[in-house]
Amino acid sequence: MSVSQTAPGTLSKQMLIGGAWVPAASGETITVENPGRREPIGAVPRGGKADVERAVDAAAAAFPAWSRVAARDRGRLLLAIGEALEARQEEMARLIATETGNALRTQARGEARIVADAFRYFGGLAGELKGVTIPLGEGQLSYSRREPLGVVGAIVPWNAPAQLAALKIAPAVCAGNTIVLKAAEDAPLAVLMIAEICQEHLPAGVVNVVTGYGKECGEPLAAHPLVRKVSFTGSTAVGKAIMRAAAERIAPVSLELGGKSPSIVYPDADEDWVLDGIIASMRFTRQSQSCTAGSRLFLHADIYDGFLDRLVSRVSALTIGDPLDEATDIGAIINERQFTKVCGYVADGLSRPEARLVTGGLPPKDGPLTRGYFALPTIFADTSNDWRLAREEIFGPVLVAIPWRDEDAAIRMANDSHYGLAAYIWSRDIGRALRAAHAVEAGWVQVNQGGGQALGQSYGGIKESGIGREMSLEGMLDSFTETKSVNVNL
Repeated sequence: MSVSQTAPGTLSKQMLIGGAWVPAASGETITVENPGRREPIGAVPRGGKADVERAVDAAAAAFPAWSRVAARDRGRLLLAIGEALEARQEEMARLIATETGNALRTQARGEARIVADAFRYFGGLAGELKGVTIPLGEGQLSYSRREPLGVVGAIVPWNAPAQLAALKIAPAVCAGNTIVLKAAEDAPLAVLMIAEICQEHLPAGVVNVVTGYGKECGEPLAAHPLVRKVSFTGSTAVGKAIMRAAAERIAPVSLELGGKSPSIVYPDADEDWVLDGIIASMRFTRQSQSCTAGSRLFLHADIYDGFLDRLVSRVSALTIGDPLDEATDIGAIINERQFTKVCGYVADGLSRPEARLVTGGLPPKDGPLTRGYFALPTIFADTSNDWRLAREEIFGPVLVAIPWRDEDAAIRMANDSHYGLAAYIWSRDIGRALRAAHAVEAGWVQVNQGGGQALGQSYGGIKESGIGREMSLEGMLDSFTETKSVNVNL
């Protein structure tokens, strides 16, 4: 991989196109910042349409030979990549923490682990790329084949860049496709490290990674006529634009978009383990920069005040600070723009007469937390599901707690959103909890737990939270293959 020093302590990395490490055609670069220290850590090419053209051409040229490699042989290569990723797991974790602001101990190490696991998981599924036969009688052979689509265009965001890149590269390549992936301009370094390891095991052009801004690099990729599939993770607004671009050539899309996920707590769940689950589901230790954050907390009125008091004690015990410090629970917001946006939501909540600040608020004006983009975990108590902070995806650590007494009303409020990605149900009555899980409009529901997704389960959203599924065999088959039926007259 081409790496050169641009300034003391910073790295200059290039894009992977057709097996070569190259700068942008324009020669321009983008500075990558450490959000925990507000200082530059490296630079990457500012890719544009010309670079996307080169990358797609390289992927298209590599596709015929790669698609003819036996599926199990492709799987073995992915397994080798997984082992190589695991050997460099700590290096990747520290890179993730440095460029995203996510705390090393609570977030980045887990992300680095799932990157390796994703390649191993999909590598082991290569033998499942098979079709079926249909009994049409002794004189007719009818069967189907799962065939790769061609060049996949993938775009990932900055909140979990390495994990999301792995969850697109591994299944797409396993299925016999080639890929051009655009890394997020705020956090491209760990993705380029994945590309480096892929390049050591795969033929040139199978995996290509470009870096640049969405308008200049992402849009040309989504609209390119040779891109046969677009897989996008990011905001709902950009997802809609991606879908419109792909519609011009009837290219299939997978979209994993935003969320405003509800957590419904029943009165029999007024226990400490639920407090820990709410903190986990809210993704406070990821600065709530997650589309699955359970940012609408529907608490039964009988336990409302006491539960919130104890939740505040738990949240207040979390340590905010340098993402690379082993003592840190909560790291930094990704950049100044997002930090300002989150602070704007908090200020809006503080100005609302009906809302009561339970904990948190605006960040301090002096002290160690001013060194980076550090936001305080913030909880507002309110009776309404209809105000801005209860409806819009903040992508920051701002939780709204809303009381309820009638179960049907709680579920109606939970479903009163144009999003439908995740939901969390908390009750010791498993029958009641499952009925609520079935009634809530979300693509992924957790009962009595608030952790992350698991490889093997199909994950994705409904409504404006997206279309398509990832992380599973079904997701790989649906997203990265097409079915061809063959009839033979015997």
